[in-house]
Amino acid sequence: MLPHQAPETPAQSSPRSRRTRVRLLLGTVGVAAILLGLGLTLRWERPSQAPTPPTAPPPTSCTLGKGRTFLDALQAQGVPRDLATRIVQAVRPHLNLRRLKPEDVIEFHQDVTGALARVVYRQSPVDIVEAWRDGETWTAARREVPVERKIVLVAGTLTGSLFESMEALGERAQLVMDFAEIFAWDFDFTSDSQPGDQFQMLVEKVFTGDQFVRYGRILVAEYESERKVHTGIYFKDRDGGGYYTPPGESLRRAFLRSPLEFTRISSTFSRARRHPILGGFRPHLAVDYAAPEGTPVWAVADGVVEFAGWQGGNGNTLTIRHRANFKTMYNHLSRFGKGIHAGARVRQRQMIGYVGTTGLSTGPHLDYRVIKDGHFVNPLKQTFLPGKPISPSARPAFIEARDSLLAQLRTALAARSGTTPKS
Repeated sequence: MLPHQAPETPAQSSPRSRRTRVRLLLGTVGVAAILLGLGLTLRWERPSQAPTPPTAPPPTSCTLGKGRTFLDALQAQGVPRDLATRIVQAVRPHLNLRRLKPEDVIEFHQDVTGALARVVYRQSPVDIVEAWRDGETWTAARREVPVERKIVLVAGTLTGSLFESMEALGERAQLVMDFAEIFAWDFDFTSDSQPGDQFQMLVEKVFTGDQFVRYGRILVAEYESERKVHTGIYFKDRDGGGYYTPPGESLRRAFLRSPLEFTRISSTFSRARRHPILGGFRPHLAVDYAAPEGTPVWAVADGVVEFAGWQGGNGNTLTIRHRANFKTMYNHLSRFGKGIHAGARVRQRQMIGYVGTTGLSTGPHLDYRVIKDGHFVNPLKQTFLPGKPISPSARPAFIEARDSLLAQLRTALAARSGTTPKS
């Protein structure tokens, strides 16, 4: 058995082992110096990132376009006919395809593979229909858009036409038409309005967020001309809604004041007017409304067509028989409205023809005449039958609504001008 040997101490280590340790130390220091000299640093290598998943392309859009159907527009954007037909069939219960407008917007949404996945049809900010792919079929629904109704004051002074004056306030043509419609039986804005006339109303405006969508109902309206104030107050009872004067008389009368909208009177009723073609002085038992050819003409009251055809110098002529021994004549028409013939029944404001220049005429205009008890009368001065008044049973509710709306109108006008409202 070998004798036990004590461990070797540093002092006892051999020269060879010492040289080995020195070499190792010098080698480590040298490598570190080289790395520092080269400006290299040790880093952890980042793991490689996962590939970005594919995304759907951004949606594209187009307008319906003039003279095109929804099917035409889909196919124009490259949608195959069979697929376009399925989309049209899906939206048909939610979209009136007969009332589409050229400016309507159609959006196309694709999935990540580039296949058509959704189609959005926008008629307005709140009239939106969506169709989407559901497996092998297409489904559609109308999008629910929250809206808010606000009652707004619109008031101003007539500086040109009613259109120009309201447009100067930033309002749209629809409001002008709605306002004029209220007084259509009592006031002719073509012949009766004057610069300086005042108009004011409280109207509902529909918004989605801060975006204006459309006009609602005009609740109360006033038009002041030559110191006379015409007032229309909306009231609805069990018989329906309409506009009434403050005493409760309906503004809807048996006869409209004018047979067409916002035109210029070029010649008034006269017993002796120089004839522009035949010369000399002759009676002009009509009011001439100058208007572009093709302007729609409507019946001023309910009645039955007595004559529709050619009548010498009057050109294409239409005569309508009304109650209370009234008749109206419409001369120089370019053509008649659909279904207009002798014996046809017409309703007030029904389109019966179009402005023309047939017969002895120097230019496009409507020669409008009113016959009372067999004699021609001045349409601008004729007093027609009044409308139906508020019923006795509805009168208390009407008075309450009238007083409230007129007070709101006065308060809004005062707030705008910074004055105290009139009582």
